Amino acid sequence: MANVAIVFHSGFGHTRRMAEAVAAGAGATLVAIDAEGNLPEGGWDTLKAADAIIMGSPTYMGSVSWQFKKFADASSKPWFSQQWKDKLFAGFTNSATMNGDKLSTLHYLFTLAMQHSGIWVGTGMLPSNSKAAQRNDVNYVGSFSGAMAQSPSDASPDEMLPGDLETARLFGKRVAETAVRLKG
Repeated sequence: MANVAIVFHSGFGHTRRMAEAVAAGAGATLVAIDAEGNLPEGGWDTLKAADAIIMGSPTYMGSVSWQFKKFADASSKPWFSQQWKDKLFAGFTNSATMNGDKLSTLHYLFTLAMQHSGIWVGTGMLPSNSKAAQRNDVNYVGSFSGAMAQSPSDASPDEMLPGDLETARLFGKRVAETAVRLKG
């Protein structure tokens, strides 16, 4: 079994809901970044001990939230000692619109992982792109780089589509399985 940690910020609860779905698939520990951009007690130790770190942030203005950015900047301490070198990394995001520039958020997370000398894991899922595709299908948003979801800004986190949450769960499962294979 792999030790997987999910470090995430959620402004309105949608990204938290997505993190919980990823955790259900990965058997992961959640490390929530608070409203001030800080990790909970023991959060840095949890990330240090993890075989895989999955990062999540809502997409705000085409990138991660400022709270996630504060965490990323604070990760310069483990970066300096290469604490996270060769760990698996992956990422997920949610935005209010179908496009919402979510890919630029995933690119930010990917770049952070590469700066930590990590190994990136994508979704490993084909998009649901046939004529019969429905909005609630798995990977309807069609991301290969990481899990993406869309939920209207005025929707409750409980109204997130089951297809987006199942995409997140399957994504978490893939990261955990890849971590097990890498541990060999």
